Amino acid sequence: MLKLYNDELSGNCYKLRLFMALLQLPFTRVPVNFHPNREHKEEALLRLNPFGQLPVIDDDGYVLRDAQAILVYLAARYDLQQRWLPIEPQSRGRVALWMAVAEDITRTASAARLHDAFGYDFDVQACRTAAHKLFAHIEDHLADGEAQERHWLAGLAPTIADIACFPYVALAPEGGILLHRYPAIRRWVQRIKALPGFVGMPGIFALGVDAAPI
Repeated sequence: MLKLYNDELSGNCYKLRLFMALLQLPFTRVPVNFHPNREHKEEALLRLNPFGQLPVIDDDGYVLRDAQAILVYLAARYDLQQRWLPIEPQSRGRVALWMAVAEDITRTASAARLHDAFGYDFDVQACRTAAHKLFAHIEDHLADGEAQERHWLAGLAPTIADIACFPYVALAPEGGILLHRYPAIRRWVQRIKALPGFVGMPGIFALGVDAAPI
């Protein structure tokens, strides 16, 4: 069975748990304590990922690191209908573009969260400023799409681009980045939560579960 080396508080690990839940793909969690124990820097994990980062998967001996790369692999191997990673060239190009944006979200909104929630030594004001600039572009893209009945980042249907970007947008308030000025983003967050099979994580609640305002 597919193994996910996982920390429950990691947004990058969560995006894989979410995607596998949406695919109804069974997997085994191998717990790795990211904070405070830093088990991702220990020898056992470094043998799987010399960069000392989570997540990592082991799919019957095939070991792969990096959340975005793993999403591509899982979609290519297990989504037989090719809905989440479309094969049409322009659609696939748009997915790749937004997968890159997911990395920008990690460098900004996630970094602010790591500062506030876990005490990481980042320039949090710079992270927040960059995140707001990025979120403003995402807001405009989603709002323009809604006017054209296009409700997802890369097209008319959800793709792994949405899954890649979702966690650290939804968790942004934990880094002091409130979403009240981004109504289209908040509607997109709700659409993802409405997907059949959606699962949450600490800080990201399923529809109908009380949560703090964002």
